[in-house]
Amino acid sequence: MALKNKKSLGQNWLHDRPTLETIADLAADFPESALENPPRLCVEIGPGLGTLTSSLLKRFKKVLALELDTMLAENLPKSFPGKNLEVKNVDVLAFDFDHEIHEPFVVAGNIPYYITSKILKSLLSLKTPPEKIVLLVQKEVAEKLCDPRHSSSLSLYVDNLAAASLGPVVKRELFTPSPKVDSRVLVLEPRVSPKLPPALAPEVENLIKLAFSSPRKKLLKNLAPLGLSASELITLLSIQDLSPNARPSDLSLENYLNLVKTLKTR
Repeated sequence: MALKNKKSLGQNWLHDRPTLETIADLAADFPESALENPPRLCVEIGPGLGTLTSSLLKRFKKVLALELDTMLAENLPKSFPGKNLEVKNVDVLAFDFDHEIHEPFVVAGNIPYYITSKILKSLLSLKTPPEKIVLLVQKEVAEKLCDPRHSSSLSLYVDNLAAASLGPVVKRELFTPSPKVDSRVLVLEPRVSPKLPPALAPEVENLIKLAFSSPRKKLLKNLAPLGLSASELITLLSIQDLSPNARPSDLSLENYLNLVKTLKTR
């Protein structure tokens, strides 16, 4: 029986072998300092028909595949007899990584666009995050996360916890069925320590949340609840050479951190 994709699960299966090999190569690419003891486990999100799984099995000692679709989860092991593949029929957002995994690991996968933000936040907030995360996501989302000129609440969250870079663009026609937009490989390397000092992180996060409450408005408007006058807010921005017309997306994570530091000295 042919397996059909489920639109409700955002299933678009990549069938281009060179691209699949590239994703697997990126997942297994570690600096020389880590080559003596590289991660042997790859957790694959949404393996589907196993097209990426086959490439990952060539590069990792074991692949743990998390598949929400029960029929796909039951059929996947049959495609790789004798391989060190474990399949769990589970929602990645419900999987307890910290409890279930006890060794260094990498995450790879072609994920549903509609839960990209939730997956990234879930993986980066783990007590022991992956050594590396390589995901195929919507092209626009990947590029916005890596654009230093324009931030978003998600890109700032990611920047605090990981270094982000871009892999190749993957055209929509390389999927079955074809999605409405192109995709791009996103590579995240979790930081040993977050950029934000733990003592100030909650305040910075609250300020970012306030700033992005209306992303298209000027920062001065969004920061009004701080109780400062317009002239005080303008002075606050000018200390960092920021324009009074700046919008939330114009500021980096460091800008928001410095705003908090300045506010605390007032």
